[in-house]
Amino acid sequence: MLPTAQTQQLAAAIPTLQSRLLAWYGQQGRELPWRGDRDPYRIWISEVILQQTQVKTALPYYERFLAHFPNIATLASADLQQVLKVWQGLGYYARARHLHKAAQQLVEQHGGHFPTELAAVMALPGIGRTTAGGILSAAFDQPVAILDGNVKRVLSRLLALPVPPAKATKLLWQWSERLLSSAQPRDFNQALMDLGATVCTPRQPQCSACPWAIACQAHHHNLQAQIPMREATAPLPHKRIGVAVIRNTAGQVLIDRRREEGLLGGLWEFPGGKIEAGETIADCIRREIREELAIEIEVGAHLITVEHAYSHFRLTLYVHECRHRSGEAQPLESQEVRWVSVEELDQFPFPQANVQIVAAIQAREAGGPDQSP
Repeated sequence: MLPTAQTQQLAAAIPTLQSRLLAWYGQQGRELPWRGDRDPYRIWISEVILQQTQVKTALPYYERFLAHFPNIATLASADLQQVLKVWQGLGYYARARHLHKAAQQLVEQHGGHFPTELAAVMALPGIGRTTAGGILSAAFDQPVAILDGNVKRVLSRLLALPVPPAKATKLLWQWSERLLSSAQPRDFNQALMDLGATVCTPRQPQCSACPWAIACQAHHHNLQAQIPMREATAPLPHKRIGVAVIRNTAGQVLIDRRREEGLLGGLWEFPGGKIEAGETIADCIRREIREELAIEIEVGAHLITVEHAYSHFRLTLYVHECRHRSGEAQPLESQEVRWVSVEELDQFPFPQANVQIVAAIQAREAGGPDQSP
């Protein structure tokens, strides 16, 4: 994929690139709480939180998670609902489920200790090649390469990669391994991530401050704005959802827990579903509640409209206050259902879009008497 002469030049420059990057890291590396730690558990937690989260967002969650679950044993013995509640707001909840399951496997299969072999680490739920490399290099100084989003961008520009990174994964892994300093793998991997996060940024990279500018092919050819190349993407699908905040005669609200598998698995939500073509919001809510819970309701006033975007689709939630009329709620399409007081809602882990609904319910409650229909 790359010209032979270019490959040979970069290969010859590897010792220089290693020393320049490590020197830059010694002066410009970020101070992060897990950087001074060799505890593989704490490094593992930081790596997983950072998989889909920027550092500034991750920091308070990292501290909070460790305050609740300071070691493998406490995480393994915790209830999944507690783990999801602590994780609430970070999104990509499969990460929390995998952390919990992996901690249990570590207790059962490794005596509560984190393994030091790459294959054993990658056998744990939620840990791929990059996360495993990040843990093993940071905790044990093992020469194991990484290839997260920042590293892909740095290497794509270094090589002037002529295709999107997703089409050259094998090549990028090869170069990550070739460039890695076997003498200082911990610092090198951390430096490479920092370079992408602070200098070789997606937009307006600071090439004048980059220790690799001397060999960067994108810089030499003024292609920084075009590389990494992007694949054409279709517009995000838009789902319109009717949602019911159902109250009974005691003023309690009905919530249901999603099944463990899939997006947002194990979290609680307010029941509802997709609005079909030609269907009114009220008709949708009545139908969905009948199908999901086997109860009849009266749909009342609009409570809130919530817009929320995920990585592969976006949602509009049309939320209405409703009154339970007949039938006993059954978890036909969920793990379980519960009637809870408004005060109890804060005890349950909800997806971020539903957190806004909880806030709207609490605000309505604080505003005066029950205004639901």
